[in-house]
Amino acid sequence: MHTLGYLNWSVSQEIFRVGPIAIRWYGLLFALSFVIGYWIMDKIFRIEKRSQHDLEALTITMIIGTVLGARVGHCLFYDPVYYLSNPLLILKVWEGGLASHGAAIGILLALWYYVKKRPKYTFLWVIDRVVIVVALSGFLIRLGNFFNSEILGSQTDVAWAVVFTRIDNIPRHAAQLYEAVTYLAIFIYLYYSYMKLNAGAAAGRIFGQFLVFVFGARFIVEFFKEVQSPFEKGLPLDMGQILSIPFIIAGIYLWIRSSRKLKVIK
Repeated sequence: MHTLGYLNWSVSQEIFRVGPIAIRWYGLLFALSFVIGYWIMDKIFRIEKRSQHDLEALTITMIIGTVLGARVGHCLFYDPVYYLSNPLLILKVWEGGLASHGAAIGILLALWYYVKKRPKYTFLWVIDRVVIVVALSGFLIRLGNFFNSEILGSQTDVAWAVVFTRIDNIPRHAAQLYEAVTYLAIFIYLYYSYMKLNAGAAAGRIFGQFLVFVFGARFIVEFFKEVQSPFEKGLPLDMGQILSIPFIIAGIYLWIRSSRKLKVIK
């Protein structure tokens, strides 16, 4: 298969380096997701007259839950034997290896802890708002994956195929961009819905929609990706799809549940 006419992608992972310190695209976009996320959550908290101190605590809790969940999730979901045999390697986050499903679990646990310490908040109130910025973070992180030439798409001959020349000369689906654009659209929809309803959506509705849209999209895009671990080749669905199913089911339940409550209120 020739590569003429395809986009040849060979951008370096590093933006610039000063001695031993390197600024990388992925790290920059990952950090930017928290910066922009904080700005959006600050706006939401001000609209609803909530404490800025609570917002700062929420931000710290989210960062810890996201990083720990994503790292542990990658290690346990995609290569458990290796990491359980070398547990200290789990701590080497800087060497790469983060799983979005693990991040989702980490965020849920972190928010449960956050709400437990603050009875004036409910879990669904917090998470209905947090997932708005999580969708935007997904967009930025997948852009980072694209710059890193990682989480590669499967081989294809479509006109918009990308050749990640730092990896090989095979034209592939730009699966990272497929996900990124989808997550950006989901963010715009959720944010618009929140602002339009003036924070009046039934509890769990935004969270339910987030789960259905994000993990539904993830399930579909997985068909255009290379498997991330060898053991996935023998499975009818890859690990990303298997892990997405419970989230989609939970989202459908919350969406239907919130719709019924909305009808009662009307």
